[in-house]
Amino acid sequence: MKRLLALGLLVAVTISGCLSTPAREVTNVCNLLDEKVSWYRAAKLSEEKWKVPMHLQLAIIHQESRFASRAKPPRNKIFGFIPGARPTDSYGYTQAKKATWEWYQLKTGKKDARRDNFSDAIDFVGWYANQSNLRSKISKTDAYRQYLAYHEGHGGFNKKSYEKKDWLISIAKKVENKSNTYKSQLSQCREQLDSNRIWTLF
Repeated sequence: MKRLLALGLLVAVTISGCLSTPAREVTNVCNLLDEKVSWYRAAKLSEEKWKVPMHLQLAIIHQESRFASRAKPPRNKIFGFIPGARPTDSYGYTQAKKATWEWYQLKTGKKDARRDNFSDAIDFVGWYANQSNLRSKISKTDAYRQYLAYHEGHGGFNKKSYEKKDWLISIAKKVENKSNTYKSQLSQCREQLDSNRIWTLF
């Protein structure tokens, strides 16, 4: 009996370790930020700090994780069906790799920043877009090129590595479209979000 209980516990722990925060397919960002007041505050702070539009930052996070805090890349399949290792150590809202995240921590002094914390994640996106502006001369309002640099890294973007990746160019266009959609939606609700009474609690 004890062995069965122990086995059951082991299975439960193993399964729970594979689960992540449910993804959100956000069609209206106003509804999301009205629900997640602290997220709006964090997005606004990042926008003011890095001078990168909130709608662009949110579009990148949507593409990378669908706003799931513990998102990870899908595992490779062995023989087409057995779960194997993950292709990278990307993790969290931004799907940042560990090395890139440590670079962010070092440059910003935010040693305790976590990839599964939304405030840290959106600050990272704003910081990275600012780096793309400095290192690759990409406008902070250019969602299409900002995403290409986000995915390929500044070295890759500067070498135009994306030109041979039609699938990536397609995704970058989707991010641009999502950014434009979020921009339009936010123009209609930012005043309401700013006046949200719950705001004073954060």
